[in-house]
Amino acid sequence: MQRLIYDQKMVSKENNYLPFGLTDIFTESVHSNDIEILHFWQLENTFILGMKDTRTPFLKNGLKNITSPYTPIVRNSGGLGVIVDAGILNISLIFPKTNELSSTDDAYEKMWHITQKAFPELTIEAYEITDSYCPGTYDLSVNGRKIAGIAQRRVKEGIAVMMYLSVNGNQMTRGQIVADFYRNSLYPNHPDTSYPTVNPESMVNLDELLGMTLTVDQVKQRFIDLFIADQTIDDIDAWVSENAFDEQLQRKLASMTKRNQIIQEAD
Repeated sequence: MQRLIYDQKMVSKENNYLPFGLTDIFTESVHSNDIEILHFWQLENTFILGMKDTRTPFLKNGLKNITSPYTPIVRNSGGLGVIVDAGILNISLIFPKTNELSSTDDAYEKMWHITQKAFPELTIEAYEITDSYCPGTYDLSVNGRKIAGIAQRRVKEGIAVMMYLSVNGNQMTRGQIVADFYRNSLYPNHPDTSYPTVNPESMVNLDELLGMTLTVDQVKQRFIDLFIADQTIDDIDAWVSENAFDEQLQRKLASMTKRNQIIQEAD
């Protein structure tokens, strides 16, 4: 199996749907081409909402209180909201479905184990941190504080395991933004317990845990050293064209634009 790495640099807000479109393209391509892809990506200050978030009863009020420099977008998958910025690294591990990696838990554990190998100094556990934002069964935590959340997307016998990893920056501010969103978008006197009551202190950055200055590039290198790629994708436009994915990618981006109309309508 061939292994590819695409290190997508910081995406401008004008192009912030692109990583989501590429995730689907990559996921659809891995099975037929027998490849595995490691995709790094980052967005400028953004509150990524899941589809469930758009169904809060006072969405407009919740969005109104998301303060600059953070702006909201809706991703093309379920789940709940997360904050991304220069101190958050998104890592997508994309591979074909196989008998050994057929179950949802198998795929999640693949990402958990590679993350543990990348940070042998830490003991990383996988269980739900219920008062974090976007809580899930395979939240990755150290000493009870969450460092990463993992989601999964399956398209045409391909599996994408997507992780946001808190590297550095003001994690308390990130947590407070999400806590405020739910407080303002839900019924204040009749809380919906299917949404988290976010405690900003439930999450922590890697640099704090390691007691050192830690950059996103240093974290990327730890994963690159483990992945051992055969090839890097240096020009994504050329790769998309060479694999005849141009029209498909445009459809994915158009779908993201349509999905995000709800944000515009809530303004």
